[in-house]
This record gives sequence, structure tokens and C-alpha cells, in this order.
Amino acid sequence: MQKPPGHDRAARPQNPRFRIVFMGTPVFAVPSLKALVEGPDAVLAVVTQPDRPQGRGRRVVPSPVKEFALAREIPVLQPERARDPGFIAEMEALEPDLLVVAAYGQILPSALLQVPRIMPINVHGSLLPAYRGAAPIQWAIMNCEKETGVTIMRMDAGMDTGPMLLTGVIGIGPDETFGELYLRMSDLGARLLRQALDLLEEGRLTEKPQPEEGITYAPPIRPETACIDWTLPSKKIACLIRAMDPEPGAYTLLDGNRVRFFRPFIEEGKTQAAVPGEVVRADDLGLFVATGDGILGVREILYPGKKRLRVGDFLRGRPISPGVCLGG
Repeated sequence: MQKPPGHDRAARPQNPRFRIVFMGTPVFAVPSLKALVEGPDAVLAVVTQPDRPQGRGRRVVPSPVKEFALAREIPVLQPERARDPGFIAEMEALEPDLLVVAAYGQILPSALLQVPRIMPINVHGSLLPAYRGAAPIQWAIMNCEKETGVTIMRMDAGMDTGPMLLTGVIGIGPDETFGELYLRMSDLGARLLRQALDLLEEGRLTEKPQPEEGITYAPPIRPETACIDWTLPSKKIACLIRAMDPEPGAYTLLDGNRVRFFRPFIEEGKTQAAVPGEVVRADDLGLFVATGDGILGVREILYPGKKRLRVGDFLRGRPISPGVCLGG
């Protein structure tokens, strides 16, 4: 276990309500961890993914959860595999009341779920049973949903199949991106988690089985998921671009280069005689491309090796002529 420099143990309330081990990795998990740290509970340790190389320079960086934990003097564990017997034994030695999981990044084995005295709890970014899986926020936007939410769930051995403890609904704005919705949902998850622990303390936290109807899945985002199919309707393409913003970026091919588009808008009422993927106009207002049912504009573009730019600024360095065809 990695301990903060100069500290043998984390600062903890003298008479904590619950003794908790927190498992999480990305920015989404930080507000939930913060809610626990600032509450009447003791966070015994934080478990997060090992430091990974990132960016062009492949610099090894810690996860956002690790950075937050070390700044708050909380011990950190970073097992390569959550099912390793040595790691599970280390967790057992901590004797937690609760295991709280938020976007940890690995499927947890049954042996680990049995470690906490009371229960393992998950903060999941969808209204279960919809969008079970790794990328629920992206898929909700990609499917042009108007609302989604967060479910606080008691974990079982299945993939997001455990009984629901609390849910919170959140609307999806018509132009909202994954990055924007992600932050709002992470805050909602933290509020619901704090509410769930309050109800647990009062003996009023109840479980509700997930409905048998409405089960859908949200698999991980693969490179091919972000490829734009220009034969689709404009609305579907716009939803894909928003769902991939800021990462990994919905892309198409321009002269053999993978170009990413952002900030889409639909040219309402416009029809087109061009083939899907053909550029019909390019100016300061955006890049306008024929789709399966009309014309889609994009306001921002990211060319390989360049910064993300407004289309007008990009065109001043590299013009794109009407008639050019973009491909997937």
C-alpha cells in the first residue's frame, strides 16, 4: 500500500460512522471520494488503477483519484488485477464496513465483493437497467437520449445487475457534450452517495430489484465506435460527435488523415443533392457536409498534430473546397 510521504495513516474521524475503502480511477469518481472524505466516515484506503503513460510524450501519470487521495493523506493501493489473492487479503485486513466503487475500471470478483461487513456499493452513470457496462454516459448521448441519471446500487457478481438503492434523473441538453454531462453526473453521483449513506445509518435504505424490462448495454468505446458514417441521418451523426467530445473525438478521413469534428449543428430544412460525406460549404460559420438526410455543420475541427480550432481559423491555413468527399 502506497502511503503519503511522512504519514503512517490517513486522517480519520475519531468515531467514524462507517469504515470505507473507496475504489475509483477517473475524474468522475473524485466528487464521490470527496463527499466521503468530508463526511462523518473514515476512508481507510483508496484503490485505483496503476499509473499509466498518457499523451504524446507517454508520460506516466497517476489517476485523478490517486492525486486526490495522496493530497488528503489517504493510503493508496494500485493492484494490476483486482482478483489477485494478495490484494484481496490486503483488503480483508482493512476490515471495512463498506466498499464504495465509482468507475474503478475492472470487474470485481465475488471474493472481493464479500470483503465489506455491510455491503459493496456502486455509483453507476445510468438509470439501470439501461446502459449496463463501461461507457453509459457516452452511449446515452450517442443514442440521442433526452435524459439519463445515476444509480446507487448494491453490487453483486453480475455486470451492473445488483439491486438499486437510489436513483437520480438528469436531463441531457440538446447540444451537451460527453465532457459536460460527465461532470454534472459525477456531482449528482456524489450527492446520491452521501444521501444513501445517511439513509443506511438511519436504517431507512431499501433495495429495489432492477426491472426485467428495458435492459440495454453500454460496451467500451472502441476506435471504430467514433468513426462517422455519413449515410446516417444528421441527428444521429450530431449525437455521435457530442458523445465523443472531448475524447476520443468523432472522426472521418480527409486525404487519408483522421480528422476529428466537434460542436455539430443541423441545417434545419436543408436538403442536398450531394452524396453523403461530400463537403457542400466551408467558411467562417463551419464545415457543412452532406448526410443521409440533409446537411450537418461542424464548428470545430482537430487535424492530426494540430490544436483543436474553429473551422474558420483552420480553413485559413488549410482550405477545404466544396466537392471534397470525407470518408469513414
